[in-house]
Amino acid sequence: MTTVAFLSVAPVTEDSMAGEVAKAVAALEEFDVAYETTPMGTTIEADDAETVFAAASAAHAAVDGDRVSTFLKIDDKRTVDATARSKVDRVEEELGRDARSTRD
Repeated sequence: MTTVAFLSVAPVTEDSMAGEVAKAVAALEEFDVAYETTPMGTTIEADDAETVFAAASAAHAAVDGDRVSTFLKIDDKRTVDATARSKVDRVEEELGRDARSTRD
C-alpha cells in the first residue's frame, strides 16, 4: 500500500526560508520515498507511515534555527493502493478537466 503525506518544514524567520527548506528537502533523499516540492510544502509517498514519520523527522532536524515549524498530514490507506497522482486523477475525472489553472 502507499502512504501519501504533505509535509511543510520551515524556520520561523523574517528572512528567506529557501536555504533551510532546501536542507529539509535534501534530508528526504536518505529515505525510500518519492516526493514533489511545491510552493507551500512537499508531497511524499512511501510504502508505510513509519517511513513517512522517519523522513519527516529528519527533514525537521535538518533545519537550523531557534524555532522550526513543521506540519505533517498523512493519508494512510491500508486496504487500497492510491498514489498522490491517482488522487488528483480522480478529481480531474470528476471535473472533466485539469485541476489547475493559470492567472492571466
